[in-house]
Amino acid sequence: MLEFYVDQEKCTKCGDCVTDCPVKIIALSPEYPDIIEGKEEECISCQHCFTICEPGAISIFGLNPDESMPLKGNLPSGKQVECLIKGRRSIRHYEKEAVDSSTISHLLKVVANGPTSMNDELLFTVVEDQDTMRKFRDDVMEGIKMALVTSNLPSGSEFFDSILEAWDDGQDIVFHHAPHILIVSSPDHTPSPKADAIIALSYFELLAQSLGLGTTWSNLAEWAVASIIPDMKSKLNIPDSHIIGYMMLFGKPAVTYHRTVQRDNVNINRVVWSD
Repeated sequence: MLEFYVDQEKCTKCGDCVTDCPVKIIALSPEYPDIIEGKEEECISCQHCFTICEPGAISIFGLNPDESMPLKGNLPSGKQVECLIKGRRSIRHYEKEAVDSSTISHLLKVVANGPTSMNDELLFTVVEDQDTMRKFRDDVMEGIKMALVTSNLPSGSEFFDSILEAWDDGQDIVFHHAPHILIVSSPDHTPSPKADAIIALSYFELLAQSLGLGTTWSNLAEWAVASIIPDMKSKLNIPDSHIIGYMMLFGKPAVTYHRTVQRDNVNINRVVWSD
């Protein structure tokens, strides 16, 4: 049930919700907006109607407009966003202390609001428990070692041999001794499962950075779990029908950076067509 409700005392009959609905299932009926009969199942849960209503006259899914954060006065400046993007770093040195579970839950609930091709389809698999993280690291490295011993390493991943040597010497090149890992996956029937996961992790990274946490895009861990250790997905309770988009290490950084990078060289392809 959509539970679409309009407070007629607040509604100005502006029609913004009608115009902005991506799937065009809202119409003025006759004066106030309503869901067109038989169209409820076409709703994509985007909440555009809910967020575009300036007086807060529309409720959907039982949501209360008064409990939403107002955008006016709360958005960061362009300069602040620029600093966040330029100032984020890949963290390779973490504190041993775990991130509070409530903070992780908050991060994931916020990140779930990011844009995807299919709303509510992403699965966020997170390792919070430190013993589990240690066992996960050990199992991944043991799986890589077994693949190497049995000559089952996929072509192009022979470099894991040197990573194993470093591991035996106490160097953790894959996980950087991070206290947590976040794995984002999506059902294989969605239009862009990998892209959706990477979008979500990009939002996660920036939000984590704003809260003083560090992150690392872990292509080596993703490569190992997705390509080298086939049974690891089931151990992580990730459905077989899901495609792992990417993985991200995170935790409290043991290093501090003091300024942004300066990378102003950018390849731009500007296209102008003329008759």
